Formats: sequence, C-alpha cells, structure tokens
Amino acid sequence: MKNNHKFRLDIWGIITLLTLAMYLIFMVYPLGNLIKMAFYDDDGLTLNNFIKFFSKPYYSITLSNSFKISLAATATSLLIGIPMAYFFALYRIRGKALLRILIIISSMSAPFVGAYAWILLLGRNGVITNFLKTLLGFTPPDIYGFNGMLLVFTSQLFSLVFLYVAGALSKVDNSLLEASENMNCTGLRRFIKVILPLIMPTVLAAALLVFIRALSDFGTPMLMGEGYRTFPVILYTEFVGEVSQNKGFASAIAVIAIIITTVVFFAQNLASERNSFSMNALHPIEEKPLHGLKGFLIHFFCYSVVGIAMLPQVYVVYCSFRKTRGSIYVDGYSLDSYRAMFDRLGSSVRNTIVIPVIALAIVVLLAVLIAYLSVRRRNALTGTVDTLSMVPYIIPGTVVGIALAGAFNRHPIALTGTTFIMVMALIIRRLPYTIRSSVAILHQIPITIEEAALSLGSTKMKTFFRITMPMMSSGIVAGAIMSWVTMISELSTAMILYTGRTQTLTVAIYTQIIR
Repeated sequence: MKNNHKFRLDIWGIITLLTLAMYLIFMVYPLGNLIKMAFYDDDGLTLNNFIKFFSKPYYSITLSNSFKISLAATATSLLIGIPMAYFFALYRIRGKALLRILIIISSMSAPFVGAYAWILLLGRNGVITNFLKTLLGFTPPDIYGFNGMLLVFTSQLFSLVFLYVAGALSKVDNSLLEASENMNCTGLRRFIKVILPLIMPTVLAAALLVFIRALSDFGTPMLMGEGYRTFPVILYTEFVGEVSQNKGFASAIAVIAIIITTVVFFAQNLASERNSFSMNALHPIEEKPLHGLKGFLIHFFCYSVVGIAMLPQVYVVYCSFRKTRGSIYVDGYSLDSYRAMFDRLGSSVRNTIVIPVIALAIVVLLAVLIAYLSVRRRNALTGTVDTLSMVPYIIPGTVVGIALAGAFNRHPIALTGTTFIMVMALIIRRLPYTIRSSVAILHQIPITIEEAALSLGSTKMKTFFRITMPMMSSGIVAGAIMSWVTMISELSTAMILYTGRTQTLTVAIYTQIIR
C-alpha cells in the first residue's frame, strides 16, 4: 500500500482541502476579524480596550468571579462524579440501569433551565423555601449568587465526569485490584493509590470539559447571579447591550476568554501526557454485592445525587401541567400551556428540530472524514485540519457567536440572521465531540481490513463507506448523541445570531423566563 502520510491530490486530498477551506472561512477568518476589532480602532493599533477591562474593577472582577465559580464547579463535580462511577463499576447497585439513564437525562437540558427550576424551588418565594419556613421556621441559604450557581453547575455537570470516568473504569483490569488487595491495599487507600492514578488522564479530560462549560455559560449567571457578575455576562451585554454597544471592547473581552481557555487546555494536555499510559482490560472489574451499613450508605449516596439532579427537571415537567392565569399559577391542571406554546412558538419548535438535524447530518459526515484523515492519512495538512477542529472545543460559545456575527454581517458575505449561519455555528461548535469519539474507535480498527478491500478492487470511497464507516458506528453514534444533546440545548451562540425567523426553543424559553 502507498505511503498514506504524504499528501496526494486524490479524493482524500480534495476532501482535506475542502475541509481546510471551510475552517479558514468560517472559523479562522471570523476569529481573526475578532482579534482585529480588539486591537484596532479608528486611530489604528490600540490597547485601550484591554486597559479599560483591567483598570476598572467593574469588569476585571468578573474574571476572578468566573474562575472561582468554574473551579468550584469542577471540584464539586469531580467529588461527586468520580465516586459514583467507582461505585457503579465495583458494586451491584439496585436499579443501576435506571439510575444511569436518569444521570444522562439530567445533563440534557440547558443549565439555565435548571437555574430557573431551582429558583422556583429554593428562591425567595420558592416551594421548598416556603415549606421550610412554615414547617420548621427555617430559612434556607439564598439561592442567588455564587451558591445557587454552584448548585446548578454541580447538579448538571457531575454527569459528564461520571460518564467519562465510568468509561475509563471499564478498561481497568481486575487483576490489578486483586493484586492490591493481596498486598492489604483496600478501600479508600486502594482508590487513591491504584484506581485514581490509572484513570487520571480521563479525570483531567472530564475536569477540562466541566471547567469550560461552567466558564462559558451565561444563562445561569444572568438568571441567578444578581450581584455576582461573570465573564460571559459582561461579554454578552457589551456586544448586544440595549443602551450602548462597544464591539471593540466586547472583542477584547472575547480575546481574553480565548487566551484563558487556551492556557487551561494546554495545561490539561500537559498534565495528561505526564500521566498517560495504555492498558487493556483482559479481566474487567467484577461487581461485588453490597451488604450492611456500607451498602446502605452507597445506595443512599447514589440515589440522593440522582434525585437532586433530577428534581429541577421533574418540577419543571410538573409545572408545565398546572393551570395559570396570566403568569400566576391557579388550582388545577390542564394542557393549556402546551397549546399556548405551540400557538405562539410553533416556528421555534420547528427551528429546534430542523436546524440541529441539518447540522448533525453534516457533523456526522465531516467528523468521520476528518477522523479518517487524522488517523489514516496523517500529514501536515490533515494535522492542521485536526488541530483547527479542536479550537471550538475550548472557545466559549458566546465568543464564537460574536466572531461569526462580526465577520458575516456585511457584503459580500452577509449571513447574519440566516438559517445558514445558525447551522454553521452548530457545526463548528459541536464537531469536536463526534471527531474525538470517531478517532478513538478508528484507532482500534486494523488498517489491513481496508488494504484487503483495496487489493480486491474496491475503490477508496467504497471501502470507506461500505467497510470502514460501519465498523466505526459505535464511536460515531456516541459522538453524535453528545453533539445532538448539546445542539438542542445551545444558548450562548444562538443568543448572538438568532432573529425572529431563526429563533430556537432554547432561546424562546430563555426570553420567556427573563420576562
């Protein structure tokens, strides 16, 4: 077989060039334009926007606030997600299959929906708040500000840690645990000394994802932050402020956000490389039965965490069936709220289905092609495409939205306000999830299978679509599900790019809550 690591202008070479062109037009150019707006004004090169940000506490404090809440959310998500995954891997927990489904469901809605539900439950006039006041004379801590945001992020993002770590634990060989037990290393000591070092690269990857998700979310702090201002809120208000807009200043804030997330990303990569190694689970971990106090405590922990994570969504579903008079709940239940929603927001429902479906179809196709180029046809150009594909993974959605809106709001390429730009934003933002899962599965497929098909007269494209792609199906489906879930709950990018014709249900929900 020819050397696949040398660029050739065949079908795969053409796909490489077309993919590179897409990233140059819809990602590199918008980000370059964003950086230009941050450093240039009518008088030429300037640092005034950056000086303004760091010299005024009103703006600069948002940076420390965002770091505090993101680091706290990452720590609490790890403290909950890692033990839960460990318990699920080692022990026979009653109702484990149902609990796993509920954990996945708890991560599917947009964070600001959870924030709204927690306000209904624990707000100043919340259901639980009033119950505790009436029954016990006890007033729970204020849900607004740092505490409430931490509760929302933790209850939603711990599931990402759980899913990552559960996958890593499935590859741990049981013989390692048996050997540690023979050396009298059990319980918490075994977890810290043996298990945790084995799964550390996965823990770091999960921590990065949680940190960036918390750092880039602006729906939750907009709803319940009150005086606790965060980075994305300032970025959004400066770009689309009703009173005044300063797009140069907003661009400078976006550049600072890019620098922060890039530094965090490379720090995580460096730490992962120092702790990485390969391992095959010839004998997967065997589940053990639970008895006595230990069994009660583990079951109580798992059920309590899942119950708290599901509580906001269950309460939102319950409220959706209650009768209302204007914005006030009254006695009784009905489907009137659903009828009103479809009457008033029918186009938003359609957009929420149509736009992500189109984006997902393109994401799946591009992801498998880019994954194949990265693994089977690795060279300078495909390496560049692979690197560019990961850039949106570490950039907040608000920044991507501002970059696209700033680059394509005038001729010759006026795309702002169109369905196309909404679809393209989702593709750019969510492509990395499916690419990474496809790359992981492709590494496990021997290249000799493709060589055999080519030697029997199959074309390169036929071999890819008829043989390689079906064998990648598990990784493709896993990445596509992750992409789809994040697409239908996308808010930060959509809030920048939407118009009345392209409003999605997530944006509509957010605007209704704000009102």
